[in-house]
This record gives sequence, C-alpha cells and structure tokens, in this order.
Amino acid sequence: MQNKREQWSSKLGFILSSAGAAIGLGAIWKFPYVAGMNGGAAFFLVFLAFTVLIGLPMLISEFIIGRGAKQEAISAYKKLAPDSLWDNIGKLGVIGCFLLLSFYCVVGGWVLIYSLLSIVGQVIHAGANYPELFGKVTSSPSITLFGLALYLLINIIVITFGIKNGIERASKYMMPLLFLFFIVLVARSLTLDGAMAGVEFFLKPDFTSVTGDGILYALGQSFFALAVGFSCMVTYSSYLDKSVSIPASATSVVVMNIFVSLLAGLAIFPAVFALGLEPTEGPGLLFIVLPTVFSQIPFGEFFLCLFLLLFLFATLTSSFSLLEIIVSAFTEGGKRSRKGVSWVAGAAVFLAGIPAALSMGPLSDLLIFEKTIFDATDYLVSNILLPLGNLLIAVFISFKMNKALIKQEFMLANSYPPQLFAVWRFLMRWVVPLTIAIVYLHSLGVI
Repeated sequence: MQNKREQWSSKLGFILSSAGAAIGLGAIWKFPYVAGMNGGAAFFLVFLAFTVLIGLPMLISEFIIGRGAKQEAISAYKKLAPDSLWDNIGKLGVIGCFLLLSFYCVVGGWVLIYSLLSIVGQVIHAGANYPELFGKVTSSPSITLFGLALYLLINIIVITFGIKNGIERASKYMMPLLFLFFIVLVARSLTLDGAMAGVEFFLKPDFTSVTGDGILYALGQSFFALAVGFSCMVTYSSYLDKSVSIPASATSVVVMNIFVSLLAGLAIFPAVFALGLEPTEGPGLLFIVLPTVFSQIPFGEFFLCLFLLLFLFATLTSSFSLLEIIVSAFTEGGKRSRKGVSWVAGAAVFLAGIPAALSMGPLSDLLIFEKTIFDATDYLVSNILLPLGNLLIAVFISFKMNKALIKQEFMLANSYPPQLFAVWRFLMRWVVPLTIAIVYLHSLGVI
C-alpha cells in the first residue's frame, strides 16, 4: 500500500502546510496571553531560546522519522523499531492530539463565532463592552456548543478530501494572507498613543519576573507552537518527497512561527497598554484587544471581519494536522475509509470537548487542582504530555533509530557540511532530553 500513499505536490505546499499546522492558536491566540501572564519580554526570550535549541531539532527529528518510515505515527515507530514498545510514542501522540483537540476546537469555535458576528457587524459595534461580549460568547452553552460543532464540521470535511486536495490547497492561500494582515495590524497598533509602553513590556526583558512555572510554560509553548511532541509532523512528513531538504524545511517553519509570534506580540501588547488594558487578561486577551484596535482604523469593521476569517483559517490549518494524525492512524493500509473514520473521530472529539466548552459557563465552578476543565486540559497537554512526548521522541531518535537512515534523511537534497549533522545529533542526544528533564524538575521544586 505504500506506493499508493499521497504526497505533497510541492516543497512549498509541504512547508506552508507544516507552517499552517504550527501557526495557529499557539502563535496567535495562546502566545500573547501566556507571555502577558509570565513577564512579557523575559518569557519571549526564553521561548525563543527553547524554540531554536529544542523545538527546531525536535521538528527535524519528527520529519526524519516520518519520511524515513513513510507511514503515519504509530506505524512509523513500529516499522523503525519492530518488536518493541516504541510504537507507544505514536499512541501517545494520537491520545494527546485527541485531548488537545477537545479544547483547541472550543477556541476554534470562539473564533468562528466571532467571525460570523463580525460579518453582521455585531463585534466592532459592541463599543466598550468587548469583555462583556467575550464573556457572553464563552459562557453561553448554546453558542459555545454550536461553535464547537460547526468548527469540527469544517475540519471533518477538509480531512475527508485528503492531503493534496484538502490540507495543502487550503494552506497555500490562507498563510500568505494571514502574514499580510498581521503586518497591517502591527503597523496600526504601534501608532496608538502609549503604544511604546507595550513594546517595552514585550521587548525589554526583566528576568526577575521569570519563575519555574514560567520556564515550563515557555518550553510547553515552544512545543505547542511548533506542533511537535505528538508526532503530527511525523504523519505530515510521511507524505514528503525525497527531493526536499528536511533541515531547510524545518528551519523555514520555525522562522515563520517565530515571526508570527513576534507579530502577535507587537500587535497585541502595544494596543493593550495604549488602551489601558491588562496584559494578564488571560485567554480572552486577543478577543478583547483586536476589536478595540480595529475600531480605531478606517474601514475597521471590514478589516476586522477579514482578519478574523484569516485567523479562523490559521486556526483550522492547525486543527487539520491534529485530526489528520488521528484519522491516518486508523486508515493506514486502506482497511478503513478515510471519510468514515473522519466522521467518527470528529464526533468523538465533539463529545470530549463538551466539558471544556461549558467550563466558562455552567461548569465554571467545577475545578481540577484549582483550574477549570478547559485550563486543566490545556495544562495537561501543553506542560506535561507535550514535553513527555518530545522527551520520548528524543530518546528514540538518539538511541534506537538506525543512525545510517537518520543521516541519510538529514543530508538528502542539501549541501550542508557533515558538521551540521553532528551538531543536531549532539543537541538531540544530550541538550534536548536534559533540558526537558531539568525544566520538569525545576517546575516541581526538586531543583
């Protein structure tokens, strides 16, 4: 069946689709509010260091595993390490993606609802009541469940079309437009009175504000933002042609992700300070700041609507990758229909997402370790399961996978000196696992 597997139609299609998988809620929605709650500039620099030194080597690793095996996550580990327990990494990825989707699609539903409301002009005309509007949307069971269901429906439809006709075609148009509108938003945000206080908060670090939890959040955010740790990129790269350079593609994805995170910070924090808002607002930060900024721009209603639609597209390209790893795990070998599995998986995610969807409404008093169901699921996925998945992948590729195959995949289609492979190998064998372990222990107060 391997010869019948789909492939990306081009290197650009793969890079944009991988960037789309990485650049979504992690970079645009989550990064600003997590950075705002953990010191701004200091958090950004720690996140940047983790992304370059840990996230990039991990992304290269997942690409190597996926293309080396030419199979989806669970089957890839089975093929590369037969008669072992290493395929549990792939199973962890499928479970992790399922849990991640259970709250990710809730936020995706918020974005979808805001997009629909903006089309009929009910967002920007809320005036000073943007926090009240956000509270109304997120606390209403009917609104949140409708948003969750409709958002998942879009995901299911795209995934049923497969790689070329679904994910790749959507990403080629969505990602460039998103970059363009983010730059416009940054330009306006920086020209607001008092904006420089936000720039200073985001770009002038105060390392006294860094805590153990903040470092753990920065590590988790670097993994969340690059979609590594749950083997999503193993599945994506399993469709990758041998003529594409893995290190170059991974670097392109990381650079785009960092750039979008930078743009998100420069769009949000100057506006936050200029408008007298608090950077520690939390998950609602983006939904409150964006309408406020666009309300002060000529034709702001039109541009807000367009930006929210692009933001929705970016959110979708990420959730496509999460649903794809689940669907591909159950359709590998052609025994099950992609369409049928997509619908079953989507329905299961909807049911699992109901508690998170209601956690800011009827279930707001139901707390797990002093966190709502939504926040607890986010913490479990981002700060426990993602680092664990990355740690296991690092150990697998460093000590279990065939070194000759690793080097072959790394060096294909590029003219890099062999020393670059040695540097990446050293990072994966020692720096990545030790850093994850140290951050874990530090967050637990052990060191």
